[in-house]
Amino acid sequence: MLLAFSMRVNMSIAIVAMTDSSNEDYFDWNVQIQSVILSSFFWGYVVLQIPGGELAARFGGSILITLCIAINSAISLLIPLGAHYGGWKLVCACRVLQGLSQGFIFPSVHNLIGKWIPLEEKSRFGTLIYSGGQLGTAIQLIISGYLASYWGWPAIFYTNGTLGAIWTVAYVFLGADSPRNSKMISDAERLYIQTSLGQVKEQKKLKTPWKAILTSLPFISLIIVHCGQNWGFWTLMTQMPSYMKQILEVDIKQNGVMSALPYLAMYLLSFPFGYLSDYILRKNWFSITTSRKISNSIGHMGPAIALIGLSYSPAGNVAVAVALLTAVVSLNAGHYTGYLLVHIDMAPNFAGTLMGITNCIANIISIIAPLVAGLLLQDETDPADWRKVFYVSSAVYIICNLFFVIFGTSKKQKWNESETDNGSTEKAEKVV
Repeated sequence: MLLAFSMRVNMSIAIVAMTDSSNEDYFDWNVQIQSVILSSFFWGYVVLQIPGGELAARFGGSILITLCIAINSAISLLIPLGAHYGGWKLVCACRVLQGLSQGFIFPSVHNLIGKWIPLEEKSRFGTLIYSGGQLGTAIQLIISGYLASYWGWPAIFYTNGTLGAIWTVAYVFLGADSPRNSKMISDAERLYIQTSLGQVKEQKKLKTPWKAILTSLPFISLIIVHCGQNWGFWTLMTQMPSYMKQILEVDIKQNGVMSALPYLAMYLLSFPFGYLSDYILRKNWFSITTSRKISNSIGHMGPAIALIGLSYSPAGNVAVAVALLTAVVSLNAGHYTGYLLVHIDMAPNFAGTLMGITNCIANIISIIAPLVAGLLLQDETDPADWRKVFYVSSAVYIICNLFFVIFGTSKKQKWNESETDNGSTEKAEKVV
C-alpha cells in the first residue's frame, strides 16, 4: 500500500517542479493540461476494479498485487523518458497504464484481509494495512521536494521505480494468498487464523449474486459514500501542492513537507481509530453498524467543517492554513473503520467484488474532481477561486455521508451465504 500510493501521488509534487520555469528542464504546461495529467491515472484505474475483485476471488490477491507493483515500478522508471520524447500526452499514457495495473490493489487487499485477518483483530490490522497508503503519501510528498531540488524531478520517478522493483522480488518469496498456502507461518498460527475465520474445512466457491448486490440499498449507500470520500480526498491530494505554492508561496522543499503533514497526521490518527473501534465492539457499547457510522461521520463531517474554516483562513498565514489542512486530512482517517470495513461486514465472501464495484465508480469521481477543480481555478493565485473548490468538496462530504448514515448497514446480507441471481437458495460454505 505504501509503495502503490507513493507511485500514485508522486506526480502531484513532480508536476510542480516539471512546470517551474526557473528550472532548465521544465515544460510549459498550463493548469488545464496539468489537471488532465493529474487525473489521467484514474482513467485506467477504474477499468480493472470489478474484474480485479473477481480475479482476486479466483486466483488469490497475492499474484495481482505482485503484478500491480511490478508494472508500476517499470513505468515509473520510464516516465522521465516519456516526458522528454512524447510530451504530456505520453506522460498521460504512462499514468493511464499505472492506474490500470493499480486497479487490482484494493480488491486484492480486501480479498487478502478477508483470508488473513482474524475477526477479533480486523479493525486494528485492517487500519494498519490501509494506513500504509497515507504513510506512503506522506513520505512521497516529503522526499519528492528534496529529490527534485537536489537531483531534478526525474529522481522522484527513479526512486519509486527502484524501491518497487526490490519489493516485488521480496514479495515473490514472502507473500501468499492465504494462510493455507503460506510457508512463512507456523502451524499454530495457521490454525488460529483459519479457526477464527471458519476456514478449517475445504471451502466451496459461491456464484457472485450480481442482481442482489446491485439492487441492495445498503450497498448503493457504500457506492455513494465512497464517491464522497474520493471527491474530497483526491481534490486535496492533487491540488494541495499548487495551493501551497500559489497561495502560501512556499518553495518546493517546504511545499513537500507541508503537503505531507496532513497525511502523516492521518496515518498516526488511524491507529487510535482502529483500536478504539475494536474496543467499543468488544465492550458492546454500540452495534457494528453504529460504530462504523460514527467513525465514518467523524471521517467526513470533520473534514467538511475544517474545509469551510480553510476557506476563510487569513491570507498568507501559512501556520493557520497548514493546521486546517492537517485537520481536514487527518480526521478523514475515520473512514478506515467506517465504510471501508462495511464491505467485509456485509458480505465477507464477496468483499473483493464489492470493493471492486464501489472503487470503480468512486474513481470515476477521482477523474472528475481534479478537472472540476481546474475549471473552478481560473486564477490559481486568487483565494476566492480556491474557496469555491473547498466549498464544493465540503458539500460533497456532507451529502454523501448523510446518505450512508441513513441507508448503510454492517449486517451480514442474506446473499453473502447463498442467494444467487435468480433468487434461489443453496447451502454453501464460505469462500476461503
